[in-house]
Amino acid sequence: MKNNSKFMLRAIELSIQSAKSKGGPFGCVIVKDNQIIAEGHNQVTANNDPTAHAEIVAIRNACKELNNFFLKGCDLYTSCEPCPMCLSAIYWSHVDNIYYANTRMDAKDIDFDDSLIYSEIIKEIDQRKIKMKQMNRNEALEAFKIWQNKEDKIKY
Repeated sequence: MKNNSKFMLRAIELSIQSAKSKGGPFGCVIVKDNQIIAEGHNQVTANNDPTAHAEIVAIRNACKELNNFFLKGCDLYTSCEPCPMCLSAIYWSHVDNIYYANTRMDAKDIDFDDSLIYSEIIKEIDQRKIKMKQMNRNEALEAFKIWQNKEDKIKY
């Protein structure tokens, strides 16, 4: 992994600005060809959107900028180790590298504790805190059959 401190410092600057305004203390930048192509800061409370984490906002902005849902060739710099939701989105986006500053334990120390989610992911479905019940699988499989046979699908 290459190391470019100026990009991390920008992510940290965004996190500080966000902490001073209506967002949580998180910032993120996405870099391609040694240039920042997108930025994001936490907007959860500002937008009443639990998914508006800095990394998600930056990924959305980068995808719009590149007009593509793949971020291959990009690096992501975030002021804190990504939460489970953001980490999943980062993997889905296919960035090349993740650089982070604060750890999940640092976040936990200021009441951003994702340990419940990490522990829930590895549990069997029937053991999770939020109950999940499967229903109407046969009907739902129709969409999967259509997708499977679709010749002009765009795989992701």
